[in-house]
Amino acid sequence: MADNIKLGLKENWKQFAILVVVNAFVGGMIGMERTIFPQFAELEFGVSSKTAILSFITAFGITKAIANYFTGKLANTFGRRNLLLFGWFMAIPIPFILIYASSWSWVIFANVLLGISQGLTWSSTVVMKIDLVGEKDRGFAMGLNEFAGYFAVGIVAFLTGYIANTYGITPYPFYIGIFISIVGFILTALWVKDTSAFVHKENATDHTSPLDNVFLETTFKNKTLSSVTQAGLVNNLNDGMIWGLLPIVLFSLNFNNENIGIITAVYPTVWGIGQLFTGKMSDHYSKKAMLFWGMLLQGLAILLIPFSSDFYVLTSISFILGLGTALVYPTFLSTIAQATSPKQRAESMGTFRLWRDLGYAFGAVISGVTADVFGIEYAIFLIGGLTIMSSLIIKFRMPE
Repeated sequence: MADNIKLGLKENWKQFAILVVVNAFVGGMIGMERTIFPQFAELEFGVSSKTAILSFITAFGITKAIANYFTGKLANTFGRRNLLLFGWFMAIPIPFILIYASSWSWVIFANVLLGISQGLTWSSTVVMKIDLVGEKDRGFAMGLNEFAGYFAVGIVAFLTGYIANTYGITPYPFYIGIFISIVGFILTALWVKDTSAFVHKENATDHTSPLDNVFLETTFKNKTLSSVTQAGLVNNLNDGMIWGLLPIVLFSLNFNNENIGIITAVYPTVWGIGQLFTGKMSDHYSKKAMLFWGMLLQGLAILLIPFSSDFYVLTSISFILGLGTALVYPTFLSTIAQATSPKQRAESMGTFRLWRDLGYAFGAVISGVTADVFGIEYAIFLIGGLTIMSSLIIKFRMPE
């Protein structure tokens, strides 16, 4: 069997394309919540927006982080495809729970399920794509993967907003979720094949020395892996803040919903599309330089937010923030894949993604508490400062 297995994007383009489509469906499940949730909380359950934003982002972040870690650990035991299928199975009840929820705690429960489902599905598609392409096109593969996911987040966020505007906040927007979860499950069941044979093939020729303790090395000890991990955590920490606080800032500046929608959508759209290019760049240019400049750009863009009230200035800031995130996002994953042996890659990725997605929870809590005690500007300055510190850790700790 191993003889007719060839690593590479061209050689495996059919499987790869199916996985890209599957990951677009995975992203769509989050997009369902990205626009309408604060209104949904207030209109349906009388929950004031700040608490709602904090509780659902925190529940989602923590469970997704834990699921990421265990996907990494379990991928070699149960097979990547089985974890992907199970992740879709967990997604199917979510839109039904949101449609029929009788209290806010049901909504939090749906987000716990969403976190588990996202961790299992997104992590599986990432690891499977890396298995298929081998070393040469790794960054490009990650760029395509993350582009599909985040572009779908944007498209579905726009669709649910449009449907909510036309037909009301519930149940129609959640029908998209029913469609996505069922089709995602069927696509995976019929067409996705497991990739463990590719891991054995690559392992035979790989000379990366194995890590003693994957969790400790990825988190603290290995200079390359731990530098990437802290940057991943800070990246999602600032994304958690932007997700929660930016709409509130724009609302306080008296922008209408349409303009708020444009400013907040530019960031994930540039982040999504940009990765088509930055993923490929990370195969050819210094990964360290891309990570340093990407984190620095994000930090500077965030620090500019409190000084701006003009629509075009804020749209430009959102654009720069998206660009900075696009520079680092696929580069994180391709750097970790390069620095670990194929056998340990899934577990190291799982550890990285554990910390990265815990950043959502930390970001929601830190920025929420700081905003409540000192005011929103201080929360934004704090998160911007942490992002610039993260870029300096890359510069001075990470080897070339």
